[in-house]
Amino acid sequence: MTQDLDNRRPLAVRDTGLARWMAGRLAEAKASPDVISALSVAFAALGAALIMAAGGLEGGMRAAALVLAALCVQARLLCNLLDGMVAVEHGRSGSAGPVWNELPDRVADVLLLAGAGYGARTAGLHGADAFGWIAAVLAVLTAYVRELGRGLGLPADFSGPMAKPQRMAALTAACLVSAAEPLWGGTGQVLLLGLLAIAVGTLVTVVRRTRNLARGLRDRPSSENPR
Repeated sequence: MTQDLDNRRPLAVRDTGLARWMAGRLAEAKASPDVISALSVAFAALGAALIMAAGGLEGGMRAAALVLAALCVQARLLCNLLDGMVAVEHGRSGSAGPVWNELPDRVADVLLLAGAGYGARTAGLHGADAFGWIAAVLAVLTAYVRELGRGLGLPADFSGPMAKPQRMAALTAACLVSAAEPLWGGTGQVLLLGLLAIAVGTLVTVVRRTRNLARGLRDRPSSENPR
């Protein structure tokens, strides 16, 4: 994690007392922001494994796996929040921070979204894995367009409607509702619908960020544009 304030997602939760307390305790324990970033991938991997396993389970075991998966998604986001706070607010950023700031997020997105697709497929919806991969690729593209803009000298664009927090909120909701699917005889349809919503929203996000990038390059003085 790095102290690059221009590449920091604006989050209201960062100013809450609980978040500040947790970041403070981690800083006092001399926790490395890079390790916290890596931990987010571990939670994502566990969440993906639980979603995939849930597709082959029934009853209470299936519900428990999906609820735990939803908690893993939120734990991944918590790590994403705290690594930046420890790095920036507590001055513990490292030279490899830019790598740990971006790469774990991309891996976590792919693990969770592709995992959700395989979970729906295991539950009986053949072809659902393709939608998981489509959502995963589009999620990576949102970050690519943002970083492309930064590489061209423009501010980081965190616009939605389906940026990372919204994608993970949608996946969390899909997991929790899926836990109750046996009540109406569902077999992974909620996860599939969640992935469809994420994929469509993320596609809109990619298009919007690309348009913002093109507009930003067009509106700035020509002498600043790369040739």
